[in-house]
Amino acid sequence: MTALITVLIGLGILGWGYWRARPNGKLGLLSWLQSVMLLLPWLIFFGLFAAGVYLDLAGMLVLFVATTAGYVVIGNQIRSIAPEELARRAEAIIKARAEVDGPETNPTTGIEPNSSDLPEANLIVPIPSEDLELIRGIFGLDTFFATETIPFQDGVVFNGNLRGDLDKTFETLTKRLEEKIGDRYRLFLIENQETRPTVVVLPSSNDPKPLTTGQSILAVVLFFVTITTCLETAGILQGFDFYSAPDRYREVLPIGLGLVGILATHELGHWFMARRYDVKLSLPFFFPTWQIGAFGALTNFQSILKNRNVLFDVAIAGPAAGGFLSLAMLIGGLLISNESSQFKVPTEFFEASILVGTLARVILGTAVQNAIVTVSPLVILGWLGLVITAINLMPAGRLDGGRIVQAIYGRKVANRATTATLIVLAIVSLVNPLSLYWAIVIIFLQRNLERPSLNELTEPDDTRAALGLLSLFLMVAVLLPLTPSLAGKLGFPV
Repeated sequence: MTALITVLIGLGILGWGYWRARPNGKLGLLSWLQSVMLLLPWLIFFGLFAAGVYLDLAGMLVLFVATTAGYVVIGNQIRSIAPEELARRAEAIIKARAEVDGPETNPTTGIEPNSSDLPEANLIVPIPSEDLELIRGIFGLDTFFATETIPFQDGVVFNGNLRGDLDKTFETLTKRLEEKIGDRYRLFLIENQETRPTVVVLPSSNDPKPLTTGQSILAVVLFFVTITTCLETAGILQGFDFYSAPDRYREVLPIGLGLVGILATHELGHWFMARRYDVKLSLPFFFPTWQIGAFGALTNFQSILKNRNVLFDVAIAGPAAGGFLSLAMLIGGLLISNESSQFKVPTEFFEASILVGTLARVILGTAVQNAIVTVSPLVILGWLGLVITAINLMPAGRLDGGRIVQAIYGRKVANRATTATLIVLAIVSLVNPLSLYWAIVIIFLQRNLERPSLNELTEPDDTRAALGLLSLFLMVAVLLPLTPSLAGKLGFPV
């Protein structure tokens, strides 16, 4: 029943998206088709599940590859018609400017502008000349000496020379802009292609927008789907299919709800830190999977961040909260494990991770050398929680790890790290198909970096840089296997 409701809600969202896309013409419909490609694998999976057909991992991968190909083909079509669309919008801008200047005959077309002929959206109107003069007035020899003014979309770029302390200059310029114009514009201090400080001023109407009703519904649906996959994971770990035997719900609730608790703790870490900086976050979009319950979630910023320190603190708070809880579960589970514990796992279980294997050998000692090791359910929960935390710490796009790298090292390094991560995932997918799924998720949903902060030039301090490196090290320690040869080199009996 849950699977059928999920399919119906997904179809409803797609129908609503189609209704919204139609007024935007061919470009809007093609963009809608790309959304269909992203949701189609899940609609097919849950549709077949509702019909009693369970699609395995290989089948899901085939679906993902097929829909990925469709996504790419549609993207190429969008790019092919984009020049025509840009030309149409350019013509609309000319008409809009003519209307602002008054109902005079357009010298380009010889036709009087008519507001009914103009599209309601997607107009790029330049900054009014009176506002531009006020903005120029915020600069000076003591802050930023502007030498060049360049129109940029509906804003303006000022190239020049930075004077004085960077942070003080940014605060001074921001305060002057607010005093002269109020809250109608945002000032960004960034680095241009020549690695020189540049000021960009954009209207506040470009601020991040809150989620639409459809997006909020999708986030809620994904949360409930994630609960179902966490319960299914709990059943698989105990050797049965929960949805084929729902009467055994008492057996899956502890582990299933434990996984949900780890995911919730991770998101609460982000939320509490964002609240500290008065940053608004969207609802989390969870990525359910029946192998480990969920890959985590994507949470969008709905505020412009003041600087890279804020980006770092909010990004690392989630993995810190979820990771500490998972690590505590793992260590506590190892400490209380005994012969009467619930789970019996092969010794190879502890070879899947350097961190988990090392802790197991330190706490359990020679018991790890047995063919079968009896452990507490907390060990399984902690291990899964650490895996979920680690894959979110991968340095790619808008994953927590990608945001951390962007905050510490800047956008260029973050772009290179994203590319390197995707290459590594592609190689690992040859032996672990689950990596291919996660790589596809990153490519189509999380590959882009976060938008620049207001002050993009001030770098985080050494403490944050050290914490960032530590988080990346722990990510590697969780995901890399502890081979017998490596265990021997670390001094553990093999």
